[in-house]
Formats: sequence, structure tokens, C-alpha cells
Amino acid sequence: MTPRGRMHPGFILVFTREFHWFRRRPFLLFLTTVLPLLLMGLLAAVFSAGLATRLPIAVLDQDGTDLSRQIIRMVDASQDTSVALAVSDLAEGRQLILSGEVHGLLMLPRNLERDVLSGRRPEVVFFYNTQTMTTGNLVVRGVNAAVPTVAAGIRLSLRTAQGEPVDAAQAALAPVPVQVNPLFNPTLNYAHFLLAALMPSVLQVVIITTMAYSLGLDVESRHRLRILRRLGGGLGPALAGKILPYTLIFLAVLGIADLVLFDFLDMPLRGNRWLLLMAGTLFILASQFIGVLLALFLRPMASAISIGSLLAAPAFGFMGIGFPRIGMNDFAYYYGQMIPGTWYLMARIDQTIRGTPLDLSWKPILVLLFLVVLLASVTVLRLEAIRSRNRREASALREATR
Repeated sequence: MTPRGRMHPGFILVFTREFHWFRRRPFLLFLTTVLPLLLMGLLAAVFSAGLATRLPIAVLDQDGTDLSRQIIRMVDASQDTSVALAVSDLAEGRQLILSGEVHGLLMLPRNLERDVLSGRRPEVVFFYNTQTMTTGNLVVRGVNAAVPTVAAGIRLSLRTAQGEPVDAAQAALAPVPVQVNPLFNPTLNYAHFLLAALMPSVLQVVIITTMAYSLGLDVESRHRLRILRRLGGGLGPALAGKILPYTLIFLAVLGIADLVLFDFLDMPLRGNRWLLLMAGTLFILASQFIGVLLALFLRPMASAISIGSLLAAPAFGFMGIGFPRIGMNDFAYYYGQMIPGTWYLMARIDQTIRGTPLDLSWKPILVLLFLVVLLASVTVLRLEAIRSRNRREASALREATR
């Protein structure tokens, strides 16, 4: 094998040079591998349960009858809620909700059983904090499932006690039955959609800032950028040799994250794994070129890293995972359109949870490919512009020294 000092300029020389930089600059190695894996491990630990269950709520039972106790037992038996405390008044329940000790307060009014058996319609009231959207929605779902079940059982008993057949009574209670079939994530497992979206979002921030830092080391001065071009034997090989090592590393990091999701957290893979790999590769390349362009347009390097973080860090909010993109304003919608992670998550959800057919799965792949080609073309144009400017400045300096 040719010794390193005698290697000819070209792609391989720049490629091996980047790996040697990891030994000379431990922070770069930490930024590309250790940091994203630590963050993804932390997220996996947080969402490992998949679904929040048995969330504590408080109960204010002002009736104290068999019916009120039955409702409490049904609510406590729900998968979503757990009756943790009994309070004596509304003020105590409100304080518990504000302190975060419970996520809701169920109030059963006086004369509840009497009014129900008399044919009246008493109200069971549930208080919860709408600011905590996830836990609030879960406890509401648990209460909404338990209380109507008890009410339906009482109405059925009253009808059958009057001599009405059971089948006729059930039909009268639900004249138009609704069959609900959740298709893609029936258990509402947060690891299967929220964690699966958070991991690429974190990786996108790391990719953009890493490439801004890595290329910034070369473009901080014209001298270093000229060396990079000479080492590569041209603009194309130098750029490819600079980017490809990080592409392989980030693919490995993304692969480790998917290994945890698919093998340990049982995320389904209902689509085409090769299409998923293609989408992941294009997503990484598009994010890399964003970081490269920031390093080429912004100086000093710290400015490129800061702007990259500012662009990528809030991107998760515009990807349509926590809030549907169709309901966003124009700025949020089109900002999400320009982010590679938006299209990658679309392809990722299609090929994992949804199992979308191939003929319907190509749009996000083609958009990612377009972003890669567009950003790579702008990168080449920018490098050529820098090269031309340096030549003009060098020519002007030679003329001045004559």
C-alpha cells in the first residue's frame, strides 16, 4: 500500500484525512458519534414505556353511594387513569392539579344515584389541566370511557327491569353503533411515532452543526481551502472526500437508533427497508449540504454553527408530528417544506407504521433527491465563486508588487 506521505491527490487522500482529524480533534469525534448517541439513548429511555398509563387523578365524592363508588372503581380500572387521592373540596383538588401531584379531578355530585334512578340526568364533572396536552388528553380519555360505560349499564338495567328484552334494550341504547378501527398505531405507542420522529430531528441538528464546524475548519482562511482542493486533485473529489466520511458515520448512528426502535421497542417495519435506507441517505446528505453552505457563506465559523442550530433546532415543530401541517400558517408550512427532516419523516412513517405501497411512497424520496441536487449545485457554485475571487485577488496582488 502507498504510504500516506506518497499518496496521490484525489478522493482517497481527502477521505483518509478526515478520519485522521478525528484523532487530532476529539471534539469532532464527540460531536459526530458520542453526542447524538447519548441524546438518542436519553430519548429512548424516556419513551421506553411507549404509552403513559395509570396517570393519577383525585376524586371528590359528594354522593357516597353504591353508584358513585362503582364509577370510581371503573375509572380506577381504566388503563389511562388511577384514582390516587380523595379530596374533601374543590379547592384541595385544584391545588393538587396545580402542583402536578394529580392530572385531574373527578367530581361526583350529591344525590347522583337518586337522580339517575329517577330518570334525571345529573352531571359528573371532570377538571383537568389543558396546558399538559398529552397527560390531559389521556386522563380525559380514561374518564370518558369509564363513566359512559357505567351510565349505559344503568340504563340497560332500568329498561330490562321494566320487562324490555335485553336485545331490544341494547338496540335502543345504541341505535346506530359505530365500529372504530385504528389502522396504523392502535396502541397509541409514543415510541412508534414521537420517539421515531425525535431521533431524526436530533440527528438533523447534529449533522448541520457538525458539517458547519468541519468545513469551517477549512474555510476559515483561503490558504486551508486551497490545500483541500489540491489534496483532492480538484473541486469534485475534494468535496466528496470531505463529506462522505461523515455520511457513513451518520448512517451508522441512524442505523443504531433504528436498531433500538425496531428490535427493542418493537416498532413495526411494514414497508420497504431499502426505500427507508434510501430516504435516510438522502436526508443525511441534504442536511450535510445545509451545514456546508452555512460554512461557505457565513464567517466566522461560530456564526455558521449558531445559525445552523437556530434553523434546525425548532424544526421538529414544523414537521407535522405534534401539530398537523395543514393547520399551520403559511410561514410554518413553507418552512416545514424546506426542511429535509419533514420529507424524511414522511417517508419514514410511510415505510414503518403505515406500510404505504411503493407507488405512493416516491414523493418524499424525490423531494429529498431534489434537495440534495439543488444544495450540492449551490455548494459547487459557491466554491467556484470563492475560487474565482481568490484568483482575482492573487492576480491583483502580483500586479501591485511588480
